[in-house]
Amino acid sequence: MSHTLNTEFERQHHYIEIVREKVEQKKKELGRPLYFYSLAMGCQMNAHDSEKLEGMLSEMGYERTEEEKEADFIIYNTCCVRENAELKVYGKLGWLKHYKETKNPNAIIALCGCMMQQETVLATLRQKYRHVDIVFGTFNLYKLPELVATCMETGETVYDIWQEHQEVVEDLPAIRHFPYKASVNIMFGCNNFCSYCIVPYVRGRERSRTPEDILAEVRKLAADGVKEVMLLGQNVNSYGKNLENPVSFAELLRMVNEVEGIERIRFMTSHPKDLSDELIKAMAECDKVCKYLHLPVQSGSDEILKRMNRHYTKESYMELVRKAREAMPGITLSTDIIVGFPGETEEDFQETLDVIRQSRYSTAFTFIYSKRTGTPAATMENQVPEDVVKDRFDRMLDVLNPIVHEVHQEQVGKVMTVFAEETSKQDKSILTGRADNNMLVHFPGTEDLIGQMISVKIIDNKTFYLIGERI
Repeated sequence: MSHTLNTEFERQHHYIEIVREKVEQKKKELGRPLYFYSLAMGCQMNAHDSEKLEGMLSEMGYERTEEEKEADFIIYNTCCVRENAELKVYGKLGWLKHYKETKNPNAIIALCGCMMQQETVLATLRQKYRHVDIVFGTFNLYKLPELVATCMETGETVYDIWQEHQEVVEDLPAIRHFPYKASVNIMFGCNNFCSYCIVPYVRGRERSRTPEDILAEVRKLAADGVKEVMLLGQNVNSYGKNLENPVSFAELLRMVNEVEGIERIRFMTSHPKDLSDELIKAMAECDKVCKYLHLPVQSGSDEILKRMNRHYTKESYMELVRKAREAMPGITLSTDIIVGFPGETEEDFQETLDVIRQSRYSTAFTFIYSKRTGTPAATMENQVPEDVVKDRFDRMLDVLNPIVHEVHQEQVGKVMTVFAEETSKQDKSILTGRADNNMLVHFPGTEDLIGQMISVKIIDNKTFYLIGERI
C-alpha cells in the first residue's frame, strides 16, 4: 500500500474516532443506542460496497436496525441501471422528509452510489430534497467517516461527488451479512460502453486490484472462517489487463483456488467477448470453482448486438456455450436478456428465443429495455412501442420458464453438495443454500449446520428451487 493510501486510511480512522465521540454523547443524552438503517439497491457490487459502509458505521458507534422508522442514520446505496430503481429512491425521500419533520429531526440521511454520479439527479436533490444531509458517489465510499464528521460539525448538507476514480483504498472494515461467505472486489469500473448501460459513466474506467491485495483479503477471510468467496467485477474476464504486471483472470482463479480454508469460489460477471479458452480450462481444472457460469447474452440478434456495442455474435456466443459444456459436462448457465431494445424486430426477437432454447439456462435475469438518459441507446431511433415489448416479454417467459423447470427437473435423484447458508424465513427447521451448480436447495436441518457443506439428495423440483433430503 502506498504512502498516500496509508495516510488516507489513517485520516478516515481519525474521523471515525471523532464521530464515535459525538455518537456516544448523543447516546447518553437519549439514554438509548443510535441506530443505522442501510439499503443497497441494484447489483452485487453495491451490496458489497454497502457491507463496507455498514462496517464503518458500526465502528462509528451506530447499531444496525432493520426498521427504517427507528433509525438515526439512514443510508441508501442507489442504482441507476433502470428507471424504477430511481423512482423508488425519490419515493423513499418523500417519506423521509415527513419522518425528519415529525419523528426524528436529528436523523442523518445519506445517499451514495451510481445514481449520485448523474448531474440530473444532483440538480433534483438540490432543488427538491434539501432534507438529505450527505450525498456522495461511487468513487469515494471510503470517505464516509469524514463526510459524517463534516455534516455533524457544520449542520450543512455535504456533497462530495468525484467525476473519476483516484485510488483504491484497501482494508476498509465491513459487516458481512453471512459469516461463512463473502464477496471480494477484484476490479472496479468498466471499459465496455454497451450502448444501453450507464455503468461506465457512473463507476468509471476499469481498474484492477493487484493479485497480492486480493489474495491477502481472501486469506484473511479464510482465517475468519469464510468458506465461499464471490469474486466481483463488472467484467471479470478483462481482469488484470491494466496492471503493471498483467495477470489474467484465469491465473487469478488458480491462485485463489490454492488458498487454504476456502472451499468454494464463484465469480461474476463474465462478458462473452472476453471469455477465453484459458478461463474455461481453469474453471474445469480448479476443484473449488463452481461449475456455473453467468454469461449475459442480452440479445440473440447480430444486428441488435451490434447496436448494443457488445462485440460478439450469436454464433460466437453459442460456440462459448458449446466449449463450456464440453469442458464441464454438468455446468449450469445463467444469463441476462433485454427485450425491446431500440430497433428490435420480431425476427430479432425470434433469434433471442432460439438462443434460450439452445443454451438451456438454469435461470435468467430478464429485463424490459429501460431508457437511461446519458446513454447512446436513449436517443436511438425506432424505440419499440410499449405494448409490443410487453407482448414479447411475456412470450419470452413462456419459452424460458419451461426450460428452467426442465433443467431443474434433471437434478432430481442426484446427490449434491449444498453450502448451508441460512434457515428458511418460513420454517426454522428448513435450511437453504446453494449447490455447486448455483441452484437453490431447501432441505431439513438444524441451525448448527449453517456454514457447512452438506450432502443432499434432490427429491423434488419447484422450478426456481429444489427440495432435498440429507444423506
